[in-house]
Amino acid sequence: MDRLQAMTTFVTVAETGGFSAAARKLDVSPSVVSRIVTELEEHLGVRLLTRTTRIVRLTETGATYFENCRRILGEIDEAEQSASGEHEAPRGVMTITAPVLFGALYVTPIVVEYLTRYPEVDMNCWFLDRVVNLVDEGIDVAVRIGELPNSSLQAIRVGTVRRVVCASPAYLERCGIPRTPDDLNAHTIISTSSASNSSEWRFTVERRIHALRVQPRMTSTSNDAAIAAAVRGFGIVRPLSYQIANQLRAGTLQVLLEEFEPPPLPIHVVHREGRHATQKVRAFLDLAIERLRTDPALNRIA
Repeated sequence: MDRLQAMTTFVTVAETGGFSAAARKLDVSPSVVSRIVTELEEHLGVRLLTRTTRIVRLTETGATYFENCRRILGEIDEAEQSASGEHEAPRGVMTITAPVLFGALYVTPIVVEYLTRYPEVDMNCWFLDRVVNLVDEGIDVAVRIGELPNSSLQAIRVGTVRRVVCASPAYLERCGIPRTPDDLNAHTIISTSSASNSSEWRFTVERRIHALRVQPRMTSTSNDAAIAAAVRGFGIVRPLSYQIANQLRAGTLQVLLEEFEPPPLPIHVVHREGRHATQKVRAFLDLAIERLRTDPALNRIA
């Protein structure tokens, strides 16, 4: 058994999520891919993949072996690049993920700069308002907003954002300015269904978390739409501060109840390769961390 070929085949199956997809990527038949993985499992004496009629998933042992294989293959690739004089030129395909609006506003400019700087790298951008499993879905780098659960992933903090309550000057002139969280019960509320507990807004009152049940008149699946409705003077919305940085600068939205805001949320750049990150991933991490940490919109907005 060719161990390098077996590792490459196994990693491709794990990253693509199936034998057929891996076969297409490797330009071989699915039966060849299945045979190589089976021989690898027999050689190791463990089950690496759980197979069903519709999906292939890593076992717990398989996930650990997958990470080790990716590291080893990455080091081999770097060694070959270094030997051929290409060590300073990242190449290959990367996949990154971030929340939809954050990806559009802050990650896309970084991606464009990165791809312009490194023409031998291609990038897949998954901008989704859900938590993507980096191992199961073959993601190289993720931007996460909020506290992180304990895991083996590497996380670099790049800033914080606030959960803010805001409205347009026209709405506030027409309906008045709420002075306490409970005053919101007398106001028109705009909410987004993509947010967790969208009908429960949390505030800090006398150093304790106060949960206020709100009754939205408008609920949107899109943060953009909810913010646009607030700008048009329809009601009060509660986005993350980075989502309305432009509106605050333009004066089309005004932050309310600042003294009652919950603690700010951290922003992390997350990856799974540790200190053995490949050249392409390291180069992207260095650029992303520098750009995000120096962006004033990702710090406190007055």
